[in-house]
Amino acid sequence: MGQQETVATSLADTVREGIGAALAQVDADLARRYPGDPGTRQPVHTVYVPGDAFAADTLRSWGDQALAALDAHAPDAGALAAVLGIPDALAADVHDRVRAKLVREPIEDLRIDFEDGYGPRPDAEEDAAAARAAALVAAAYENSNAAPYMGIRMKCMEAAVRDRGIRTLDIFLTGLMEAGGLPGGLVLTLPKVTYAEQVTAMVRLLEAFEKARGLESGRIGFEIQIETTQSILGADGRATVARMIEAAEGRATSLHYGTFDYSASCGVSAAHQSLDHPVADHAKAVMQVAAAGTGVRLSDGSTNVLPIGTTDRVHEAWRLHHGLVSRSLARAYYQGWDMHPAHLPTRYAAVYAFYRGGLEQAAARLAAYVAKAGGDVMDEPATAKALSGYLLRGLDCGAVDTAEVARLTGLTRADLDALAGRPTATAV
Repeated sequence: MGQQETVATSLADTVREGIGAALAQVDADLARRYPGDPGTRQPVHTVYVPGDAFAADTLRSWGDQALAALDAHAPDAGALAAVLGIPDALAADVHDRVRAKLVREPIEDLRIDFEDGYGPRPDAEEDAAAARAAALVAAAYENSNAAPYMGIRMKCMEAAVRDRGIRTLDIFLTGLMEAGGLPGGLVLTLPKVTYAEQVTAMVRLLEAFEKARGLESGRIGFEIQIETTQSILGADGRATVARMIEAAEGRATSLHYGTFDYSASCGVSAAHQSLDHPVADHAKAVMQVAAAGTGVRLSDGSTNVLPIGTTDRVHEAWRLHHGLVSRSLARAYYQGWDMHPAHLPTRYAAVYAFYRGGLEQAAARLAAYVAKAGGDVMDEPATAKALSGYLLRGLDCGAVDTAEVARLTGLTRADLDALAGRPTATAV
């Protein structure tokens, strides 16, 4: 006893060593291409504001307008639940949390737009707007009243606007550097990408800026906005978006679906351009598979139906928006774009109902998995990873609290990070 028993084998050690050597490059490629979740908070939405409309009080103004819309058209939990179909058991908690969120942190991710939402302007005017945006963003971070993520959407890499987009980006980044450095929550969006070579051009541009300003190589990442058919399927029949992720050389942070440009490029008439159109579902499915495991996140687009006017019209727009957001969440598109302050109540109502509605079941399944207690569902490590990710996203956006997750699961935030395969979470 105590001695390891000898078992019979047939293969020489050289066979195992040979296979290891043959797959060494594959192992390296897997580690490089599919590093997994970056462990940072993903915002539940992106709000974009034209470059000339962005102001020091934009975040608070959007929050106040969202609160006013909520008070005017769904002043209590029962009213909000009746409009949106939120279960009675969730209604009070969701309503209270939405109000608190609009007071505390109305916008999670803000993009100052110098593309479609801004349009062509005289060079001097756009120069001034880009410099002003940098000054305002720097001041917001310095004064601790910034959104968790902030940045700009530049003009694209197409020939007609390329030089203008590069100049605006240079002015904005230079302004941030002159004001004290790049904030941790900086996000840049590259729109209307059609060829992987345009992504490569963005990488070279950022490399040149980092070198010029003495920054660490790779410091600046960017989002790729998917708005053209060519970004999904190239002329050679290959999935272009996967090549774009590769071309980003580790700098791509997310893929953002552009509802209206993409739909129009597919020939969808204006009345039918929507997040739930079949062409949108196809594009996002390709994006989702291409990004899986790479650490690049996925964002859905927006609806252009604004909740304004009479209460009946607001309620109609709210039901549409709430339904679209809920649909996206169920399809694992955990972020989307919002175009109006009155979209914020339904964004957060849908997000909070999604995470609170599944909290107890997810927590019980995860606790059973950790305790190996079984139950009527036999979960595997991949499912435990998904359950942990679900709870972490709920914690990040304020849908659930650390104490209740700990009570229901017996797990700490660090435990959830480990189960989800995340590195130690970065507070942003």
